[in-house]
Amino acid sequence: MTVPDEYNKEKEPENCPGPESENAGKSDACNGCANQSICESLPKGPDPDIPLIQDNLSQIQHKVLVLSGKGGVGKSTFTSMLSWALASDEALEVGVMDLDICGPSLPKMLGTENEIIHQSNSGWSPVYVDDNLGLISIQFMLPDSDAAIIWRGSKKNSLIKNFLKDVNWGPLDYLVIDTPPGTTDEHLTINNYLSKTNGGIDGAVLITTPQEVSLLDVRKELNFCLKAGIKILGLIENMSGFVCPNCKGESKIFKPTTGGGKALAKEFGIKFLGSIPLDPRIGKACDQGQSFLDMYEDSPATDAILDIVNQLRDDVEGTTES
Repeated sequence: MTVPDEYNKEKEPENCPGPESENAGKSDACNGCANQSICESLPKGPDPDIPLIQDNLSQIQHKVLVLSGKGGVGKSTFTSMLSWALASDEALEVGVMDLDICGPSLPKMLGTENEIIHQSNSGWSPVYVDDNLGLISIQFMLPDSDAAIIWRGSKKNSLIKNFLKDVNWGPLDYLVIDTPPGTTDEHLTINNYLSKTNGGIDGAVLITTPQEVSLLDVRKELNFCLKAGIKILGLIENMSGFVCPNCKGESKIFKPTTGGGKALAKEFGIKFLGSIPLDPRIGKACDQGQSFLDMYEDSPATDAILDIVNQLRDDVEGTTES
């Protein structure tokens, strides 16, 4: 159920039953509440769209979230390279969902920014980056590439629901979901709906950089996963050193002051998937909408990314088979 934009959470009474309760607007605690009329008018009972979502996603084998507590750490960049790497296996069908609604960047990184979504009797069709790699993003619905999305939470939640129940994903081996920074409405909504689907969420990959200012926010994301019951597949330290494209030498630019991603993973008892060094050609490949992994196979960053992807596949696919 989507709560209207005008619902004021700050004015909830102390013993508020919640807008999703069957007693919303009717209990003694609701008397005098500014939201009482809103709650009384909301539909009661189970969300009727949940069965539609469950049916639409029933042919998806694995669902993986990519998270970061902080913006600018390379979360969407890693999502694009994870997608390229998975789709390089022609035996796999891969879908990508761009949930960064206010800052959609995956269409640019995957070379599809000028495409539009097509609708048919079977629903919305993803935009295909390759024969076995489809993408859905709000960017494909905007009137121009510079249009700003100025939405409240309820409208974002409605769009996420559309992505889940109306997009004709078909059979997929992997659905990779790129989320915005932080622990916001988008995270709560996607976890709520996917947890009710067949197989639920396989897990989340968290992205950080070595600096403590990034690790502080990632700690919050880790605690969100723990509270939400989302399995943590592992932590990746991005921008870990700089690789010279000419000599292949590596130097530290963002030196960790508290041990970096590896120390944080040890602190929380989660898997450290590896470190990805900076390679300036990664940015160039993303700007051009091309696969860095295919263009620069000799880069240490390519080796690091492929090693991480192989670990993720072993973990996700092995968990399901056991």
